[in-house]
Amino acid sequence: MTIIERLQELNIELPNPKAGGVYSPAVQSGKYIYVSGQLPVQSGKLLNPGKLGDNVSTEEGYAAARICAINALGAVNTLLGSLENLRVIKSVGYVSATTDYKEHPAVVNGASELLKDLFGDINGVGARVAFGVASLPAGSSVEFELLLEKI
Repeated sequence: MTIIERLQELNIELPNPKAGGVYSPAVQSGKYIYVSGQLPVQSGKLLNPGKLGDNVSTEEGYAAARICAINALGAVNTLLGSLENLRVIKSVGYVSATTDYKEHPAVVNGASELLKDLFGDINGVGARVAFGVASLPAGSSVEFELLLEKI
């Protein structure tokens, strides 16, 4: 089963993310694909804006991170025309959170678990960082960036 078939099975449609500034959503250099930080924008609307530990629950942050990963994959698909033969090397999840919030990894799992489900236990799981920040663009609760390798 192809990655696109798996996405269809999960009822996920890939967007074509546009840059919100002076940058490219995804860039290829050799066998590596660098995906710029993606926000949880779905149908033109920011999903679950705010701060974890304040007005956004861990479950809502998880859902936002999942949408970030879908947007990242959309950027890759737009760049390459395919999601086949890729391996996750590293991902970085930024969580806008209060200073006492401690569930950052659970939030970023929303993105990581989707990648694992799509690419498998070997190619879908790479190195990862999940950390809290004071704020994110547009008041987003989560931002997610990705480094992939063509295999």
